[in-house]
Amino acid sequence: MKLFSNDWKVWWRLLRPHTLTASFVPVCIGTALALPHPNFRPSFFFLMLIASMLIQCASNMFNEYYDYQRGLDTKDSVGIGGAIVRDGIAPSTVYRIAIAFLSVAFLLGLYISSQTSWCIIGIGFLCMIVAYLYSGGPYPISATPFGEIAAGLCLGVIVIEIAYYIQTGTINLLSVLISLPTAILIGAILMANNIRDLEEDTSHGRKTLAILLGRSRAVKFLAGMFILAIAWIAALSFSGAASLWPLLTLISLPKAITAVNKFHNASSRQAEIEAMIATAQTNTIFGLALSIGLLLQYWFS
Repeated sequence: MKLFSNDWKVWWRLLRPHTLTASFVPVCIGTALALPHPNFRPSFFFLMLIASMLIQCASNMFNEYYDYQRGLDTKDSVGIGGAIVRDGIAPSTVYRIAIAFLSVAFLLGLYISSQTSWCIIGIGFLCMIVAYLYSGGPYPISATPFGEIAAGLCLGVIVIEIAYYIQTGTINLLSVLISLPTAILIGAILMANNIRDLEEDTSHGRKTLAILLGRSRAVKFLAGMFILAIAWIAALSFSGAASLWPLLTLISLPKAITAVNKFHNASSRQAEIEAMIATAQTNTIFGLALSIGLLLQYWFS
């Protein structure tokens, strides 16, 4: 196997870019919430954004590495980065780059902690452990019914709260309530991935939530996740906990409907991949609309 490839597309696919919305959207939301704070520091936003994306990229690479080691990925597998099985990159190279990404993220976390609170590095380190254990270790989280919860909690709730805390030095109820629908949609990305991989995961003895529910109920569960996320924001707006501006997230509804319909009508693996991408795009549209809504809430308050 090759150690490296000169083709940038190989490395781009390895990062699984369509999933990276799960790391940059929460940072944007937490930062938008913190914008009114008088000591807001843009540099913390950029450092947090880089660290968060590096951790997710590392998690994707660990997933590539361990799925290869366990025989889950082959040259015919669809929807994977394929750097190892198709492009011939040495597995050790993928693993070492993942470790390097986590190391840089840790150093960024150290700096942010030194300027804010040392508890940040402890919480960030916990997220790094989850990023590794999602695919690594003898009992990977990705093979259990808890993958959606782990991803939603770490990339949704925790990342939003850290992004908010490093700017404000505190956590409030609104920041927690705002983080929950984002956590749900990040979990939805994992659910869509597991629906796509349901047959292969079943044949390898995995017990994902999609497998336990069965395909039809898993798609319905995914639809319920979309509905809950949007209804949650609507409840915050109409209850007065937030302004009406976050209702901009309603523009993500057509993409969510597209994702569910594509899964319902999927007749090929490619159609399921398109449904998964539509799910990630729903999270992107929802998250960016929510960030804009929070900014408008601040400007027009």
